[in-house]
Amino acid sequence: MPTTRARVWVGCVTLAALAGTPMRTAAQHGADGSEWRSYGGDTGSTKYSPLAQITPENVGDLAVAWRWESADGRFDLDNLRAYYPALQIGNDTSNVSINGLKGTPLMVGDTLYLTTAMSQVAAIDAATGETRWVHDPQSYAAGIPTMVLGFSSRGLAYWTDGQAERIIWATGDAMLHAVDAATGEPAQEFGDGGSVDLMRGIRRARRDPPPINYSVTSPPVVCNDVVIVGSAVSDQPRFKESPPGYVRGFDARTGELRWTFHTIPLPGEVGHDTWRDGSASYSGNANVWTMISADPELGYAYLPVGNATNDHYGGHRPGTNLFANSLVCVECATGTRVWHFQLVHHDLWDYDPPAAPNLVDITVDGRAIKAVAQVTKQAFTFVFDRVTGEPVWPIDERAVPSSDVPGEWTSPTQPFPTKPPPYDRQGVTEADLIDFTPELHADAVELLQGYVHGPIFTPPSLIGTGPGDTRGTIELPGYTGGANWNGAAFDPQTGLLYVPSATQPIIPALVALGPDRSNLRYSRGRMRPPGGPDGLPLFKGPYGRITAIDLHRGEIVWQRANGIGSPAIRDHERLRGVDLPWLGGGRDFLLLTSTLLLSGQQTPGTDGAWIMAARDKATGELLAEIPLPGRAIGAPMSYEVGGRQFIALTVRGARGGPPELVALAVP
Repeated sequence: MPTTRARVWVGCVTLAALAGTPMRTAAQHGADGSEWRSYGGDTGSTKYSPLAQITPENVGDLAVAWRWESADGRFDLDNLRAYYPALQIGNDTSNVSINGLKGTPLMVGDTLYLTTAMSQVAAIDAATGETRWVHDPQSYAAGIPTMVLGFSSRGLAYWTDGQAERIIWATGDAMLHAVDAATGEPAQEFGDGGSVDLMRGIRRARRDPPPINYSVTSPPVVCNDVVIVGSAVSDQPRFKESPPGYVRGFDARTGELRWTFHTIPLPGEVGHDTWRDGSASYSGNANVWTMISADPELGYAYLPVGNATNDHYGGHRPGTNLFANSLVCVECATGTRVWHFQLVHHDLWDYDPPAAPNLVDITVDGRAIKAVAQVTKQAFTFVFDRVTGEPVWPIDERAVPSSDVPGEWTSPTQPFPTKPPPYDRQGVTEADLIDFTPELHADAVELLQGYVHGPIFTPPSLIGTGPGDTRGTIELPGYTGGANWNGAAFDPQTGLLYVPSATQPIIPALVALGPDRSNLRYSRGRMRPPGGPDGLPLFKGPYGRITAIDLHRGEIVWQRANGIGSPAIRDHERLRGVDLPWLGGGRDFLLLTSTLLLSGQQTPGTDGAWIMAARDKATGELLAEIPLPGRAIGAPMSYEVGGRQFIALTVRGARGGPPELVALAVP
């Protein structure tokens, strides 16, 4: 297959202005001392804390210091549905649940700040876990947020000018709120009494009548007094007309709109011609649903822009579809595009960038580089000079298979980084199938024959039951990755990037709903994994892993399964007596300290309990399993208060109770 070099597109005027910018070779990254002021520890999303009180020698002594029950636990959900009629109208999901306590708390001074699934915000004493205040914007009154996640919130932002201190977050009903950090009272000078309506200025965005079709689930990022916020737009629309996922910057003091970056370009803007047949006028999505990173010193923000409407059929949006599936660098102050790189052309796999870009300072072949690393669902790590947008290592454009779905448009090539290597399984061959026993492998080979399969970027196909039809295309990695919003963690002391990933194949289903229900030729149907022998996975493990990548060299240092694996696999009757390796499962939530790699594990530990795992950063060796009262559902963070280091993370509630924030410390 032919190979060409991919190109990055750069705003030349902006780069010329930067010609005299000095290169910092020893930038300080990670959380600032004892605090944790941004979702990822810093606005560069390193997830790194310099604290060192918890060590390999004492990490096994970690115990629960206190537990805080989600403020959503006060709700009687049946009464809530009865009182707010909008909650009775189904959206992508009809589920009204408080379990989406997925946020990572911020820590400033001696206070933790956390947002709940229902978009409440709480201030919590960092030493004791006692509630100081709760602010409830009643965002749930507007109905169930868009996306299959329903009620879910991943975090918030902190801003100060040295005098005023604010907590800023966006909600499921697409409102941007700011409150006083000390009291929880609305910041009256921000927007309209402390709030800004994010649906304003977004075509086709709707809250009334319900259901909501435009929400926010991830935290904003604050860069030099500008609050930058993305959005969540349904991946499962029934119509080709959908809200565009424009990214916007608001004044942190006044809430005034500073700028809008059109992720689907308007006529005359760069990229508009990549939407053929006028499709830019009605297509939507191309939203930043995950976290945004920023470099306040450069004054740049890095936007991981998602896929366009709809995610597995692109016949209504011919062209490469900029700036969908792109990493875009913009000026924090103005929103002006500095550079961009499209990671997937004309996405047919829902391979949008799912995680905050990691801002990393590395040295490659003796050259100091202020870089940005973007992990992806398709298990690639794209690494760029974050000032110029130039790839640190070459990125090839390689030929990929074409679609045979009626009306589809396929990009002839896709970008493949030459370094680092992929961190998870890509594409499907017989060598990838389950092989714990020869009999299982033979059964898996037979099952595979009913599916379309091949290298990564094999397009979706129609599923049928007639002669010559197939059971669909196996997409690997599936649309959940690879990597996902868990993201990666970076150690500024060693240059190692740690990536949690999962092997989760999926079969995209394209459904023709008919003109009475949809104006899309095909929409996304029910997604399911390919079945393996007797209920076992079709593919071999590990099914979840952690990979350590040396970003100075672009090479994998170590890779390990992230746990012993699911009892449903290990105890299967066809595996009795088989000496199984560790199988892993799911994607862990990572935290780095100066001494340890810590992870909220997604499968039970060796004794069957939910755990946080502690590992040696250099080798991945498991050092300790710390029991948790439930499965981790948010990323851990670390802070110090009263001379004591804590690790805090959110977990599912015990025995069906409300989810909790749990703080761990050495007694």
